Amino acid sequence: MFHRPVRPTPRSRLLTWWATVGAVSALTLGLPAESVAADTPRPPVGAGSSAPAAFVRGTLQPEAPPAGANDWTCRPTAAHPRPVVLLHATYTNAHMNWSMLSPRLKRAGYCVFAPNYGGEPGVPLKATRHVPDSAREVARYVDRVLDATGARQVDLVGHSQGGGVLPRWYLRFEGGTDPAKPARNKVRRLIGLAPSNHGTTVAGLGTLTTELGLDRPVSLLAGQAYADQMVGSAVNTTLDRGGDTQPGVTYTVIATRYDEVVTPYHHQFLTAGPGAKVRNITLQDVCPQDRSEHISIAYDSNALQLVLNALDPAHPKPLRCGFSAPLIGG
Repeated sequence: MFHRPVRPTPRSRLLTWWATVGAVSALTLGLPAESVAADTPRPPVGAGSSAPAAFVRGTLQPEAPPAGANDWTCRPTAAHPRPVVLLHATYTNAHMNWSMLSPRLKRAGYCVFAPNYGGEPGVPLKATRHVPDSAREVARYVDRVLDATGARQVDLVGHSQGGGVLPRWYLRFEGGTDPAKPARNKVRRLIGLAPSNHGTTVAGLGTLTTELGLDRPVSLLAGQAYADQMVGSAVNTTLDRGGDTQPGVTYTVIATRYDEVVTPYHHQFLTAGPGAKVRNITLQDVCPQDRSEHISIAYDSNALQLVLNALDPAHPKPLRCGFSAPLIGG
C-alpha cells in the first residue's frame, strides 16, 4: 500500500509550539519555574502522561525522573533479568521523554532507569553536548546500574540521539561491548525509537546549514549534538566506517514515515554485521493508521508495545493498532 507522507513541519514551528504549550500551561497551573534536586521523589508508578503534559512537567522540574524510574533498590527478576536504561532525545530530558514508557515498563516487572545526560543540572533541554562526551556519561551510568542491581547486562531503549549515534558510540568506543568476547558485553539489546543512526537532513534544514558551512555556528547556540547528527558528520563517519552493529547485541529500530526530524527516515535503519541481529520496523507497515512523527513516537501506544515485545520476544503481546496523532501521540 502506498502511504503518502504528511507535509513536514518546520523545526522552528515545532519549537514554537512546544514553547507555547509550556508557557501557557505554566501560567494556567500557576507552577513555579524552578529546578528540583536530583533526589526529587518519584511520581507514582501508575501515573501516565501525554506528551504535552510531560513536556510541561519536565520543563518545570527537569531533574525529576519519570514515574517508575530510578529505584536503586530494584532487583531484576528471572522473568526480566536485565534492567532497562532509557536514553532521552536531544533537547529533552528523561521526564519529558519517558513519562509514558517508564511506568508501563515498571508495571510489567522491569527495573527501569532513566538518566539525564549531555546538559547542565536544572536546565530542561539536555543531550546537547558532543556525542562522545555524552556516551562517556552513559557508560558511567550503566556501570552504576549494573553495580546497584547485580545484573550482568542491561537493555537500552532510546529515542532519536538516545537510540542512535549515542548508544552506538557507547557500544563501540566506551566499553559497552567486547567484540572479542561478546559474552562480556554490558548491553544485550538496543531498541531505538526514531533513532539518528546515519545522520539527518532535518527536513532540509540540516542540509542547508551544512552546505552553507553553518553547522559549527549553529552548534554554538544549539549544542554540538546538532552538528554531530548531521549527515556526513565526523561522528557519523567514524561510526559508519566500522559497520552498524556490534557482536552479541540485538538491535531493533522503530521508525515512522512521518518523521520530520531524522530525515530521510530510512537513515534510521541498520544493517546487521557479524554476530549481531537487526530488526527494522516501519510503524505504518504494522499500523497503517498511525500518524505519529518524531516527537510523538515516544507517546505512541503502538510503538511502545513494539518496544515491550522487543524487550521480551519470547512473550510478545498482540499489537492492537490504535490511532496516534502527531505531536500528542495516543
